[in-house]
Amino acid sequence: MLYRKITQLITDHLKSNSNRLLVIDGARQIGKSYIIRWIGQQMFPNYIEINMEEDKLGDRIFANAKNVKDFYLALSVIAGDRIKDKASTLVFIDEIQAYDHLLTLAKFLMADNRFTYIASGSQLGVALKSTQSIPIGSIRIEHMYPMDFEEFLIANGVGKPALDSMRNSFHNNEALSTSLHEKMLDFFKKYLLVGGMPDAVNKYLENRNIVEFRRIQNEVHSLYGADAAKYENEYNKKLKIRRIFNMIPSNLENKKKRIVIKDIENKSWKRTSDYIDEFEYLISAGIVLEVRAISKPSYPLIENSGKNLLKLYLNDVGILSGIFYRNNIKAIMSDINSINLGSVYETVVAQELRAHGYDLYYYDNKKNGEVDFLIDDPDNLSNIPIEVKSGKDYTIHSALSKFISIEEYNIRRAYVLSNEQQVFTRNGIIYMPIYYIMFFENSSQIIETL
Repeated sequence: MLYRKITQLITDHLKSNSNRLLVIDGARQIGKSYIIRWIGQQMFPNYIEINMEEDKLGDRIFANAKNVKDFYLALSVIAGDRIKDKASTLVFIDEIQAYDHLLTLAKFLMADNRFTYIASGSQLGVALKSTQSIPIGSIRIEHMYPMDFEEFLIANGVGKPALDSMRNSFHNNEALSTSLHEKMLDFFKKYLLVGGMPDAVNKYLENRNIVEFRRIQNEVHSLYGADAAKYENEYNKKLKIRRIFNMIPSNLENKKKRIVIKDIENKSWKRTSDYIDEFEYLISAGIVLEVRAISKPSYPLIENSGKNLLKLYLNDVGILSGIFYRNNIKAIMSDINSINLGSVYETVVAQELRAHGYDLYYYDNKKNGEVDFLIDDPDNLSNIPIEVKSGKDYTIHSALSKFISIEEYNIRRAYVLSNEQQVFTRNGIIYMPIYYIMFFENSSQIIETL
């Protein structure tokens, strides 16, 4: 079984006898159901799983279960012989967002305290906006993402002692040995190809056949495209949502990497504000990652962020590299000078930072230029700029240099991430290998509760 960091969180919650329903939210095909199923079957002798998407398309047993008694009756129809007591019975409500009323009912199921419950959702952010009565205080939402680079390393046999040693080197601003650096960089490049979709990772581990794991990535990307507007009722909005999603790879190849608003409907007078609902829809579905523009940073960054000049990244770097390079591994593994990997490297950094609890921003200032990423620095009540370099000119970054020189920004740390082995500080900027992004952790992230 592939190791997932969220395993401990789920296990601890189920052991805690909490009166809140834990809901694991995230895009489809990232392993939510699998990991919950595995934990549930290990911990509970009576494990019951209900997929509400399947129910909605089939017998619709739970469609009218809008009170506790009706829910128990529907549950007994499919699992009567496995329903015991709270200590021994886990009910896993998969794809809970399929029925809006179940999110409201969760409060009463937890208060009734008859069984242990857990749920997952792949369009939860969308569903909550249309839920008439949100159960405040009864739901704990945890977001799950594709496998990050550290989980990929563990899947490839890299052990805890090695990871702990590298983590210490990161915190001490120390480089790895040449042999270990080359090994980690090789793993990192392979991660750019394989990405973090569990099925793609499993296929890679099974036979190292790029044709086979690319097929899985293509299927997931097509599924995301089909799903992009699944829960949107307005036909015109569905078309725009699908169009924005399909534009992302080509936008990332542009110099600015932003969404080009006029290209969505080929209407030059349209503005970002005309598509706020469509952007929110894609972001809530978990299939894209948003990076908001900041022109004058302060702490916290969210205070000065807006939806203008928005960047959107795909949620999995393997899907993106498959779209760009198909079955050719040389583009990434061989450092071909004519190929610019900037968008791929930025995507993996966005993916890692988001999976590690950071909200994502970038610096955009007409006078000073653009810096790839900004994250909050709560220790110094400031921000941390991060520049991502895929080529050899990693020490050339005029916008970052200008950014950290502005005294009112109070920048205490800045990073440049590249393929280079050495870790050093120059003019207030820490240079380190790109794979060290796996150790950026947001210790101040807050559990989302409803």
